[in-house]
Amino acid sequence: MMFKLTPREIVKELDRFVVGQYEAKKSVAIALRNRWKRKQLDDRLKEEIMPHNILMVGPTGVGKTEIARRLAKLVNAPFIKIEATKFTEVGYVGRDVDSIIRDLLDVAIKLVKDAMRQEVALKAANVTEAKIIDSLVGVNASEETRNKFHAKLKNGELDTVEIEVTVADNPQSNLNNVFDIPNMPGGQIGLFNIGDMLNKAMGGKKTKNVKVTVAEAYKILLREESEKLIDEEKAIAEAIRLTEEDGIVFLDEIDKIASSRNNEGGGSRGEVSREGVQRDLLPLVEGTVVSTKYGAVKTNHILFIASGAFHLSKPSDLLAELQGRFPIRVQLSSLSEADLVRILQETENSIAKQYQAMLNVEEVSISFTDDGIAKIAAIATEINNEIENIGARRLHTIMEKLLEEISFEAPDLKGDKIEINKQFVEQQLNDLTKKQDLMKFLL
Repeated sequence: MMFKLTPREIVKELDRFVVGQYEAKKSVAIALRNRWKRKQLDDRLKEEIMPHNILMVGPTGVGKTEIARRLAKLVNAPFIKIEATKFTEVGYVGRDVDSIIRDLLDVAIKLVKDAMRQEVALKAANVTEAKIIDSLVGVNASEETRNKFHAKLKNGELDTVEIEVTVADNPQSNLNNVFDIPNMPGGQIGLFNIGDMLNKAMGGKKTKNVKVTVAEAYKILLREESEKLIDEEKAIAEAIRLTEEDGIVFLDEIDKIASSRNNEGGGSRGEVSREGVQRDLLPLVEGTVVSTKYGAVKTNHILFIASGAFHLSKPSDLLAELQGRFPIRVQLSSLSEADLVRILQETENSIAKQYQAMLNVEEVSISFTDDGIAKIAAIATEINNEIENIGARRLHTIMEKLLEEISFEAPDLKGDKIEINKQFVEQQLNDLTKKQDLMKFLL
């Protein structure tokens, strides 16, 4: 649900996870605040105000995707990241752009159902516990016996005991078991729908008896009981509303479907299909109605954030109509060596912290000194400049190579404390960085 964060507060939250890129953060923060303001208006005016979609332009690995993802997470909004290159023009074999909205709705349904499960958690837990106790002591056991076993169940004393419980034969409705029918917008076949029809024809849901531990039985039965208590129609209606009002689509690699108009000879044959995808995207971004198996979804107020490096093309190579639907342009800068140091040290879930936590599982303690972090950032910057600039993603490559031996030997290093300083980094990586040919393949 949306809540009243000011743009300054939104930027401050994003700063916890993404270094720099203030202009991009400011733009998405304003867009998010405008959504809240729109909801305060009367219905007549509310329908007229469209979201100001954003086009992020910048090299790979500088935080474009992360800004959009964290923004959605901040307000628990349905979010989907999709590459523009996955789609083909209508009439060709491949995914149609309407599947973006169908996928977004699936995400919204999961969000809504998760929230509803929290609301019915206590009631579902009580029913689940009663069913497990029935399996343990029988339905005719005395109240005193049931209470004793209930206490043991609560304390986890029965977790490893094996019991037999009755469960639905197909308890999970997997939303991903859906086929898109080619060249038929909105056409989908749901596998689990066929199962539902067969079950109804045979007189109800099919069940089976399974032998599992009490701990496993609790998980299975709790899920089933929660699903029974959720109002499916209400959940879908709320998910459609959430998709229409709060949905965020991050459309990556939009530069790959831009046709460069400066090519000699009028461009390549493939550019026709690229423009076809742009034309198909246009009504989605402008505002249309998409048919899904749950009902119609309006895209008028979904926020679209597009991004691309635009190395071989430029934003003006996009169709003019599509350009007009992304009125806010933000240029993201390449990451400097100082930025990489901050990414390694300051971000809430930094790469350094991730590796420390992973090795802690093996009871190996590693610590990074300031000069060690600085050396890692310096090597990452050098390789980005000399080979290809992939931004902060280079840090993952370097850290993996740097800690390769420690990770391999970790089971035999229990209790060890290892300091990752400048000297350690140089020993592990300097030979590789001096050999240009090896560097291309390994870093």
